[in-house]
Amino acid sequence: MISICEASTKDIGIIQKIAYQTWPVVYNEIITPSQIKYMLDLFYSETALFENMTKNGHDFLLLMENSVTIGFAAFEHNYLNQKVTRLHKLYLLPSSHGKGYGKLLVDAVIKKAREKASLLISLNVNKFNPAIAFYLKIGFAIVGEEKLPIGNDFFMDDYKMELQLK
Repeated sequence: MISICEASTKDIGIIQKIAYQTWPVVYNEIITPSQIKYMLDLFYSETALFENMTKNGHDFLLLMENSVTIGFAAFEHNYLNQKVTRLHKLYLLPSSHGKGYGKLLVDAVIKKAREKASLLISLNVNKFNPAIAFYLKIGFAIVGEEKLPIGNDFFMDDYKMELQLK
């Protein structure tokens, strides 16, 4: 049985576990192992996740299969003070890829976005991430490109994508 629930700070450990199991598989052909480690430490430290949940307005959803958490999404409403919901993170354990679970998480974010009267959902995705095909298939469009320095001489080379909400 699949279920989705809201996460809290008590779920930080499981979010970290999923990220640390998923990133090396997803990004091993895209970025270097040292950049993967740097970004995991930067974005998934206990402090970073706690601040995102408690100070930065990020909501997290957990996706569970038979009561075992296998994925999560993180998003922020009113992104840049606009009627936009920003999808910051969407990850599933590699063994759960291709089963439609990502779409379930996106649908849950869409529902939350509509409740907050967002006009669209925006996200960034690495230009070489196979997830681009997933986002295009479910209705997102590429609306631009962005190179973001993240420190330590690393950067993110992303497509900006949006899904218009009706």
